[in-house]
Amino acid sequence: MLPAVNKNGLVHSPVGPPRIEPVPEGVSRPLWSVMIPTFNCAKYLRQTLDSVLRQDPGEGQMQIEVVDDCSTQDDPEAVVHETGKGRVAFHRKPKNEGAIANFNTCLQRSRGHLVHVLHGDDYVLPGFYARLAEMEKKYPDVAGFFVRCLVVDENGSLDRISGKVQQLAEPSNAPGDLLYVNNLMAPGAVIRRDFYETHGGFMPSLIHVADWEMWTRAVQSGRGLWLNEPLAAYRYFPGNDTGRLARTAENLRDVLRLGAIFAANFDGFDPHRFRVVIARRAQYQKRSFVQAGDKVAAEANDKLWRELTPWPLRWGSCLRSLVLSGSKWNEP
Repeated sequence: MLPAVNKNGLVHSPVGPPRIEPVPEGVSRPLWSVMIPTFNCAKYLRQTLDSVLRQDPGEGQMQIEVVDDCSTQDDPEAVVHETGKGRVAFHRKPKNEGAIANFNTCLQRSRGHLVHVLHGDDYVLPGFYARLAEMEKKYPDVAGFFVRCLVVDENGSLDRISGKVQQLAEPSNAPGDLLYVNNLMAPGAVIRRDFYETHGGFMPSLIHVADWEMWTRAVQSGRGLWLNEPLAAYRYFPGNDTGRLARTAENLRDVLRLGAIFAANFDGFDPHRFRVVIARRAQYQKRSFVQAGDKVAAEANDKLWRELTPWPLRWGSCLRSLVLSGSKWNEP
């Protein structure tokens, strides 16, 4: 069965966020819960753990736990024992349920007042926890805190720095351009646990952009604050989930599902603008895959671009490409 498409051409996602139960009474509550979801990424986990442990304020202030989604290609538990030396807890789920379900397991197992879901192939930079603890104390009515991230490749080489989110430079519940472009990356995001308890966890109907929906929800319902400081690193490479989904353009189809959620929850949301942004992103991904010599991935992204772009606009785009490249024109 094909997913339902609403009047704006956005794919409807009917499944809401799951409930996150409160921490039981009598359980010790540190300030921080650093929850590290893993699946076949033990190669990078040591750097992730080292980056956290170098800033560890002690067990009374920080819970550190790796939650593994039944890895099949490596042994994250061995890395935890070797690197954590008893300081880091390890939990292996009884069965593989996928990334979003694993994020929600992380939330449910967290005990701290501030929850940092740090992917097992990402890491934090010096000062991350001290700086955000300072902001948390200064702004007790803000639900979500965000910093800029370095975007690095699989070898840790810098590619770029995540973009600015100027509308959140002061505490705000107005997402603004965050409804169209997400410059908030998961390793740079910290959310209060009581927000999750009130508003739910990550939406299982989303695959690639459940974090984008969550950050926007936190801003809308609890206010958000963004710091123009690069204090975390997000790893992007063809083999990780982001790179894999881009090859089929499924990352962008998931964004269209997110658009339906935004259309239902935000007054003033512009579906046409949203579709234009996604079409441009499909075209960008197509060109990147053409340059990489990946014909199958380029065709998948071109297919989505065509679906989102009216024929007259495709005609104009092809003519511009002809003028710029000097190559033989092909029918769009």
